[in-house]
Amino acid sequence: MPGYRVASGTSDPLELGRANRSPYPKGTIEMQTPAFQALGLDLTPFFPGTLNLSIAPQRFALHSPRYTFRNVHWIDGYPAEDFSFSPCHVIFHGSTYESLIYYPHPETKIGHFQNDSLIEVIAPLIKELKYGDRVDLAIDPSEVALIGVESL
Repeated sequence: MPGYRVASGTSDPLELGRANRSPYPKGTIEMQTPAFQALGLDLTPFFPGTLNLSIAPQRFALHSPRYTFRNVHWIDGYPAEDFSFSPCHVIFHGSTYESLIYYPHPETKIGHFQNDSLIEVIAPLIKELKYGDRVDLAIDPSEVALIGVESL
């Protein structure tokens, strides 16, 4: 699904509207990579952006993510944030890509409202993948829970 495109740094300020211009001179993932690398998580093998995968009508919750980093200060002029990551696999056209679920904690991300039916994934560049394509996502159920509509 299309996202805001601030993670990859490809957002169009005119498309976002004057009030919603991205405050990030590069994409957020590229800007955050050195902070996570210093904390022991190397994001350099991945494309510096996110895949936005809809699992609607289901929702997801991270209950024991492999990595959680608290109080990450990655950009001047903004408060520190908390982030969690859980290893996963994106499967597309018979190929499997080692990836990470990327979860900026909403309680520390001012002005960032993400639907809990949308999973953000950091993956290697998958050249053939385009908006609207279907992928399979293999998750670790000991780290990530899928919640069906019946439990709402």
